[in-house]
Amino acid sequence: MKEKQTATQPTQKRILILCVDRDADIETKAGIKTPILGRTANLDAAVALALKDPEEADANTMFEAVRLSDRLQTDKKPDETFEVATISGSELGGVSADRKLVNELNTVTDTFNATEVVLVTDGYTDEAILPLVQSRVPVSSIRRIVIKHSESIEETAAVFSKYLRMLVDDPRYSRIALGVPGILFLVYGILALAGFTISNYLLAIAIILGGLMLIKGFGIDKNVRGFYKWIREYSPPSIPVQISNYVAIAGILCMAISVYLGVSNVSAFMNSKAFLDAAPQNLTDWLGAVPAISGYFIKGTIDLMVVGICAVLFGRSLRWYFERDSKLLRNSALIVSVAWTRWILDATGDILIKPDLGYNTLVFNIIVGVLIGIASVLIIIIIHRSSRDFFKESKGEIDDFGEPVEPS
Repeated sequence: MKEKQTATQPTQKRILILCVDRDADIETKAGIKTPILGRTANLDAAVALALKDPEEADANTMFEAVRLSDRLQTDKKPDETFEVATISGSELGGVSADRKLVNELNTVTDTFNATEVVLVTDGYTDEAILPLVQSRVPVSSIRRIVIKHSESIEETAAVFSKYLRMLVDDPRYSRIALGVPGILFLVYGILALAGFTISNYLLAIAIILGGLMLIKGFGIDKNVRGFYKWIREYSPPSIPVQISNYVAIAGILCMAISVYLGVSNVSAFMNSKAFLDAAPQNLTDWLGAVPAISGYFIKGTIDLMVVGICAVLFGRSLRWYFERDSKLLRNSALIVSVAWTRWILDATGDILIKPDLGYNTLVFNIIVGVLIGIASVLIIIIIHRSSRDFFKESKGEIDDFGEPVEPS
């Protein structure tokens, strides 16, 4: 029986009459801290604000909130409780004002646990907080106070001031709206002090505007900002990666220099007395000289080219050693093969320069290179089997020699 009576009792309605001052005139003009809770406190704050600025619309809004509270109190039902509160934002507006309003609203609702809100505003600016209030407490009514101004004019002024602040505060727009005219005025002042004529000033304007259009058109400013951001946020890689990159760069430089040495060797050959005495006169003669030119290029390039390639491979081997990667072994075999390629290319260059030398040396070097390659593979197989625990293998991986790797 008691449970049935409890279920039929009416739910208590706690109605908050909320006055919103988004630009914080109460704090800046009257020096009163918000939130303000209670009829007496709100009435005193409204009087203080009206004395400071009789034309202030927020004072009239607070008076209306108090008047509305008194009227509702006279007609209230037994299950209704009313309270008046005022919250304020920030004179800066924007996100900071909204965050302050939300914090003060949370403080008020923690003190007076409202079930619904009657929002009292002075127009467009304060109603911007309506979604923020509705997300926390249902808004049952909105009371708008219009004093000495038109809503359309206020909205126009708000939009105009928004874009004006954007031109001043937003760096993306202030560079164009303020920066460019500022540069032009500055140049005009400097040229005027120096005694230059208006034609010099127009020429300076053309140079400045042309430079700005060039920078903006090709996105040079974005590239510079991106490069600066990359430098500022750059995080150096691990030590093994740094060593590998350093050795790789050194190897690439060696290869580039080797090409230069090859070209220099060819140039020296073509400027030699023997070549000039038998200088090619037609296409057939030039085709006949191509092998010798190629041979001199190979002879001049070969040493540093092989050193550079081996340096790049060695740098990768260092990285894989620190990472305990089994690719280290096959890369080591490749280094040995590339190193021996030097002797094969040397014999090839000799044959191209002097075909009558024969190819015995070339064949011998190729056979030795094959034997060295086979020996390297056999040695690597032995090392791989004996030091399997050293290398990190992925689950279910098949190694280079066809042997399945058991997961660790």
